[in-house]
Amino acid sequence: MILRTVTLTFDSDRPLPGSAPALREFFATKFAEYSELHQQEAGSFIHRYPVVQCKMIRNFPTVIGINEGAVFLKELAGESREILLGSDMYRVAEHDISIRDEEFGISETSNSYEFATPWLALTQENYKRFYKLTGKPARDEFVQKIFVDTLHSLSKSLGYEVPAPIICDTNFHFQKERKNGVSVMTFTGKFQANFQIPEYLGIGKSVSQGYGAVRRIFRAIKKS
Repeated sequence: MILRTVTLTFDSDRPLPGSAPALREFFATKFAEYSELHQQEAGSFIHRYPVVQCKMIRNFPTVIGINEGAVFLKELAGESREILLGSDMYRVAEHDISIRDEEFGISETSNSYEFATPWLALTQENYKRFYKLTGKPARDEFVQKIFVDTLHSLSKSLGYEVPAPIICDTNFHFQKERKNGVSVMTFTGKFQANFQIPEYLGIGKSVSQGYGAVRRIFRAIKKS
């Protein structure tokens, strides 16, 4: 399956705080007409998977558009010269836009990736099940199964039917953080899979808020 992606990266006159939700709020406010379309397309590709995703990658505000979202971002490029985060205004010194047609789905070869932003993987139920497991091998196996299920769910959302088993090797590390006043568990680390994922595409929960951004790497994974 081919996905058209547009990646828009902003460089401001001073460092921005690492807040993807604040960046998302800025774009939702500035382009309210598109946000309303995003919410009203019930049952559509836009509704099922966020086609505009805001992320902070290495402290650079980055917006990813997929298919319909790519068209929107292409039209948007050059219009935003200031970014308001909270009460602070940042001037956009320059921006970089990348337009690609990228493969998504099962691959004949194994590909290596890492999470550029934390992966929000667990429901509250799975959060409790994870903590009840004893030993790292059991926890690793549990999370790896969830990871495969996540790729299947993402594929379904994009209208892609997975034609073969997804085979992966993961090396994840968990950490706790607060999200909307609630304690959640996120994962960072690397993985290999017979699956192709476009650069910085979000997987898992809350991808529109910057979680789960995947980056391709070109070296083997070493188990810790």
